[in-house]
Amino acid sequence: MLEKIKGILKVKKFWALAVVVLIAVFFIGRRDGNDFESVEVKRGLVREELILSGTINADEYAKLNFLSSGELASVEVIEGEDVKKGQILAKLDTTILYQTYLQAESDLDYYQAVLDRVYDEVKGHNKDESFSQRETRVAAENNKNKAYRAYVIAQKNLSNSTLRSPFDGVITNITHPFAGINTSLAESQIEVVNPKTIYFEVSADQSEVTEITNGQKVIVVLDSFSNEEHEGQVEYLSLTPKEGEVGAVYEAKVKFSDINLDANKFRIGMTGDAKFILSEKDNMLFIPPHFVNSDTNGKYLNLGKPNNKVYIETGLESEDRVEIKSDKIKEGDFVYD
Repeated sequence: MLEKIKGILKVKKFWALAVVVLIAVFFIGRRDGNDFESVEVKRGLVREELILSGTINADEYAKLNFLSSGELASVEVIEGEDVKKGQILAKLDTTILYQTYLQAESDLDYYQAVLDRVYDEVKGHNKDESFSQRETRVAAENNKNKAYRAYVIAQKNLSNSTLRSPFDGVITNITHPFAGINTSLAESQIEVVNPKTIYFEVSADQSEVTEITNGQKVIVVLDSFSNEEHEGQVEYLSLTPKEGEVGAVYEAKVKFSDINLDANKFRIGMTGDAKFILSEKDNMLFIPPHFVNSDTNGKYLNLGKPNNKVYIETGLESEDRVEIKSDKIKEGDFVYD
């Protein structure tokens, strides 16, 4: 009985080993067959890049609010409307403000008349003005000056009850699009953006900012339009670090140059990557970086078939291209991973 059991166990071990061998042969066969990825060596432009993330912003972008609380009398625009600099956007109710202005104007006229009368009374007494005359004159002058300051303030308050566009642009948001609502001093009422001033803003740390210069070429890829590349250049690079950041972080502005900016497509706050071109070469042999292998002897390619090592040197390298330097590699060759 024991011998029979031992025989059964030997048979099971044999078949288990056979299965392992078959699996290994299967995968080796696949690897020696068509399971390798290949790519054609091409010739073209290769860039060395510094890639930084950022967001879209605009130089002319304003959140407008009234300088005093009050009831909205009218809203003169709608979201998406094009506006001109100085155009009226919204108004507060001015019943009280206008009455205050009229009172200040009346007081100014009155105290100006009093001062004119006092000047007439002391005329000719420049050298022998009495203390009483001087007291009367100074009091009249002070009253007139106070009335003038009150008039200017009332005029300013009346003017501040109207929101005007600070530049040409597009209305992007209206907090209260209808009249009769009370708005507070700190509440943003209307947002306006000039789409012609849109730029891409990135932050670079102290090791990265040394690679960036004004006028440098940049390729921007937005997350919302990942298949599109937009050309631009560095327009501004800050000399001082941004506040509120950990460590020394500097702001760089990239001005778009290859697109007709569209406020309906490119929006404030959109994110993406900016590829700062550090150097570039045209008419160079290149392949995707993951086809370049290395061992103790250096970097190599599997040329023409798997496991056929040809040692090479590499040059410029980007996310999707690496320059190949070798007399043994030519355009149109196929390399394997």
